[in-house]
Formats: sequence, C-alpha cells, structure tokens
Amino acid sequence: MKTTPEHDQRVAKLTFASVYPHYVTKIIKKGRTVEELHEVITWLTGFDKKKMEELIAEKATFETFFNLAELNPNAEQIKGVICGYRIEKIENPITRQVRYLDKLVDELAKGKKMEKILRTGN
Repeated sequence: MKTTPEHDQRVAKLTFASVYPHYVTKIIKKGRTVEELHEVITWLTGFDKKKMEELIAEKATFETFFNLAELNPNAEQIKGVICGYRIEKIENPITRQVRYLDKLVDELAKGKKMEKILRTGN
C-alpha cells in the first residue's frame, strides 16, 4: 500500500504526546516496562528520558520529533508491515520514521528479545 501526500501530512502533524500514552498502554498490557519502551525510543532517536519529556510537554509533532532526532544508523534494518504499509517501501522520510517507531513498539509488545528489537543480535 502506498501512502498519499494527505496521509503523510496527517502523520507528520500528529503529536508525539498524543501517541506516547498508547505506546505505554500497549506495552504494559503485554508485560513490558516503560523503561524498555524508553530504551527502544532512545535507540531509534537518540533522545534521553528528559528530552522525551520535553517533547511531550511541548506537544511536538512527529515532524519536529524526527527532525530533532539523530536516527540510529541501523534503523534501516527495521522492515516489515505495520498499519498495512511495508516500511521499507514508504518514500516519505517522516512517515517511514514514525512507522519505524510503531514497528519497534509492536515488537516490544509481542515479546521479542531486546537485542533483536535493537538490531544487535545476529
């Protein structure tokens, strides 16, 4: 499925603050911790807990969030389908980066080992 410019704009304008509580709820229900969630977000973006809290307080859009991020060089290893979209085929960089984050949260919730989620295992 290919994203449309309207879809990409909607994703870019979503705030991290509006989605973050859904990430927390999803992983907690599956027996994972907020600390693990923060580890995943830090791995992808380079943001520490304090910076994440600032971006939540500022109601930063995903566009701002990912423009400020120092994306992990291994992020391109995140592949697969999330929300009906094949991540590696998403052309818009912000939409692709948001789907990277969605995929990592999904893998965490599904009980994958942290080394696999962070692309450090074989």
